[in-house]
Amino acid sequence: MLNRRHIRIKVMQTLYAFDGGEGDDFKNDQKFLLQSIEQMYDLHLLMLSLLIEVQKRAEDYQGKSQKKILATQEEKNPNRKFINNQVLQILNEDVALQNAFEKRKIDHWYLDFEYVDIIFKSILESDLYKTYMSSRVSDFKEDKNFIIDVFTEIIAPNDKLYEYIEDQKLTWLDDLPVVNTGIQKMLRKLKKENKANYFTPSLFKDTEDKEFATALFQKTLLNKSKFNQEIAAKTKNWDAERIANLDAVLLQMAICEFQKFPSIPVKVTINEYIDIAKEYSTPKSSFFINGILDKIVKEYKSNGELNKIGRGLM
Repeated sequence: MLNRRHIRIKVMQTLYAFDGGEGDDFKNDQKFLLQSIEQMYDLHLLMLSLLIEVQKRAEDYQGKSQKKILATQEEKNPNRKFINNQVLQILNEDVALQNAFEKRKIDHWYLDFEYVDIIFKSILESDLYKTYMSSRVSDFKEDKNFIIDVFTEIIAPNDKLYEYIEDQKLTWLDDLPVVNTGIQKMLRKLKKENKANYFTPSLFKDTEDKEFATALFQKTLLNKSKFNQEIAAKTKNWDAERIANLDAVLLQMAICEFQKFPSIPVKVTINEYIDIAKEYSTPKSSFFINGILDKIVKEYKSNGELNKIGRGLM
């Protein structure tokens, strides 16, 4: 569920916020790092629970419409295609998912029901819904495609929902694109019969990824002065104050991967930090970082100091 790039972003944010030196206690900052990663799983569950709550809202809406004194024939005999959508039924009946909601206290929509209403009304007013509801029967493929389209075109880009998530936890803003992409992939691969815990996968792909997060944070922080010396040697014509703080952190992390993570290919490290710089730093940062890292790698290679193992990692 969690990819290496997002792990790097989480480490970058924690290092950027760290107010101390190599000799200071950073246990609280490491705890914050792990908590912010763990909270990403809550966001995953929150977005899935929204789909379930929208279905409940639809059922409640139809139930109230049927009880109107002057209910129309359509209201008395409503089209239940959306309520009976097979994907929504699978989500609602997933025991592992319901247990995860309870365990992690994912009950946000009970108090903040107005956001469920916002999404439900957006769905009702959409052409997607009108086309889908133009008939009363559907197969699993149509149901799945409809939910994928609703999630992609209505839920994921909703501004009000974005503002709500920002207010809940600031770290969720960076998690949201990763979480939404992950849910979209899950929905696309969904089958009528799925393996247990399909919607509640492990946060980390494996223990190696989990260890990578803490190791990258610790090793970058503990070698910060040494890495800064290398950066200074490659930026002699630069005033240190002109180097963006975030760029310095990204360079420290990249050098750390060159030196302390022999199984990560050099090209992977460089490409990852260039892309992160494009997204999070100044417009020219990616070019600056690329140039500095290129100089460092060439020097390491000429001095035989590039600590990489395995074919194709140089």
